[in-house]
Amino acid sequence: MARKIIWTKRANDKLNQVINFLENEWGENVTRSFVIRVHSVVNLISEHPKIGTLEKPEKDIRGFLLTKHNRLFYRTTETEIIILNLFDTRSGSKKKKF
Repeated sequence: MARKIIWTKRANDKLNQVINFLENEWGENVTRSFVIRVHSVVNLISEHPKIGTLEKPEKDIRGFLLTKHNRLFYRTTETEIIILNLFDTRSGSKKKKF
């Protein structure tokens, strides 16, 4: 059974930043493709919560590569998937914030 999806404020803000950047720099088609990809990945994660790579085992934080430039981080509970953040993979790994 699919779990409920919860977006944190940080994740939602970052998603909106990426969407705005794509609209301004790459146009409507690229933006639409990205949004479709996000929805597809989130739906996949809700059906298969353990599909992501375990990034921080002590906090049960997982990551999933959305695009070559964006990685989505999430945590699971019995009933929910909590989307924690989107991360630009071109940034240093020390800048990851969950």
